[in-house]
Amino acid sequence: MPTDGNAASWFVDRHIDEGRSGKVAFREAAGQKRSLTYGKLADAAGSVAGALRRAGIAREERAAMFVLDQVEFPAIFWGALKAGVVPVPLNTLLPGEVYRAILTDSRAAIAFVSAELAATVLPVAQDCPDLRRIVVIGGDAAGCTVSYADFVAGADSLPTTSCSGDEVAFWLYSSGSTGQPKGVRHVHQALKTTCDTYGAQVLRISESDTVYSAAKLFFAYGLGNGMSFPMSVGATAILFNGRPTPDVVSDILRVEKPTIYCGVPTLYAAMLHNWDQDAGRPDAPLHTCISAGEALPAEIGEKWRALWGVDIMDGVGSTEMLHIFLSNAPGDVEYGTSGTAVPGYDVRLVDETGAAPGPGEVGELLVRGGSAAADYWNQRAKSRTTFEGEWTRTGDKYVMNENGRMIYCGRTDDMFKVSGIWVSPFEVEQALVTHPAVLEAAVVAHRDDDGLEKPKAFVVLKSGQDKAALSGLADHVKDRIGVWKYPRWVEVVDDLPKTATGKIQRFKLREGA
Repeated sequence: MPTDGNAASWFVDRHIDEGRSGKVAFREAAGQKRSLTYGKLADAAGSVAGALRRAGIAREERAAMFVLDQVEFPAIFWGALKAGVVPVPLNTLLPGEVYRAILTDSRAAIAFVSAELAATVLPVAQDCPDLRRIVVIGGDAAGCTVSYADFVAGADSLPTTSCSGDEVAFWLYSSGSTGQPKGVRHVHQALKTTCDTYGAQVLRISESDTVYSAAKLFFAYGLGNGMSFPMSVGATAILFNGRPTPDVVSDILRVEKPTIYCGVPTLYAAMLHNWDQDAGRPDAPLHTCISAGEALPAEIGEKWRALWGVDIMDGVGSTEMLHIFLSNAPGDVEYGTSGTAVPGYDVRLVDETGAAPGPGEVGELLVRGGSAAADYWNQRAKSRTTFEGEWTRTGDKYVMNENGRMIYCGRTDDMFKVSGIWVSPFEVEQALVTHPAVLEAAVVAHRDDDGLEKPKAFVVLKSGQDKAALSGLADHVKDRIGVWKYPRWVEVVDDLPKTATGKIQRFKLREGA
């Protein structure tokens, strides 16, 4: 990091000094299809910083961002960092009451709201006593709000505030796969750390690349894919402010021609199925594809490689670690595994006693690296159990195979025993999705008449299939992973509950099982 430590110096100001003012940094794939060069981004971020200072938003106060993936997002995020204000990008798919809780918890002093979200945000935002200013992007201001255009109009461009790389730069609220979101606080230097490790050594992004991330900017995986990684090298990122359905993503690949595509397993599976049903895949110059959010079933990766000639590099990251720290790598992909530690990170497994598990035994994954969060805001007990010195507990269960690669088993709360043997929901789910009628599957523990836990499956069928096609499903699973692991109950559902990152919310399925 630069001497002053502010991430905006390296990600924004540096590009002007290195002659990239005219290079397109962001390009929208919908609406007005606006673009933003590195020079215009620097100007916009400076104006946002000046407007924040003019509005009386003090250093270290929070700026809540209810902002879709549009060119104002990077301008506000980096503008806040330049001013020493702490941006808090928020999931744009949450209900109003969750927003109320987050605004109250974060004590945000200002909120930026895309006009499309105003009907959800404004009724609860106006009840939050710490919130002094609401800025609406792309719409007319009303009541206690001000338009984004008016907010920045005439503001002096504020130079980047000098700070330590160890100062808190921004917050992300966890996706809540097991409950209410938690405020995860990240420092300035963490952003560059992810670029120096995963971005440079696994993704291997270069200035000539164009990146499209179906995962949105409001959470850690999307923030790296769609903003910090391309900005680390002066590349271009494609922004899309809507829902990334298979049809939409296919159009973006065909029209925008990205060279790097960042997806999640659910979407990869749906796109492959969609192309089976339709004319086939679009033409795009992809040379790198990655996946995270949920472990990638081997069958999906193999089908993608057969169709594109490009592997999907599956990896594991977390909001607490900011991006991927365990991954397959270029020329070193083994489907069905999460790969090995990204250079710059260390990982290890521990059992319930804190000791290393034996060969082939399940353990919880711990990770050590420079992008770890500072803590959870106002949750000291949870911080102390998650962040253990240099090590961060992930809550994920893994087994290490004979090649030293990690095989995902499930979340700590998702694992259960059948006949005294640990069962990995993900292993059963991988077997289920190899059935020709099954598009997606989720497995949870369910008690039988004797009070013993057995697997129960929730499956989403491929279009054109019905429940009769599942008559041999139990034997299909037994043949692949063992006779005791097959689901005793199978429930067909229209869709599975997921977080915005694509993680299956198995706790919701357990509640209804």
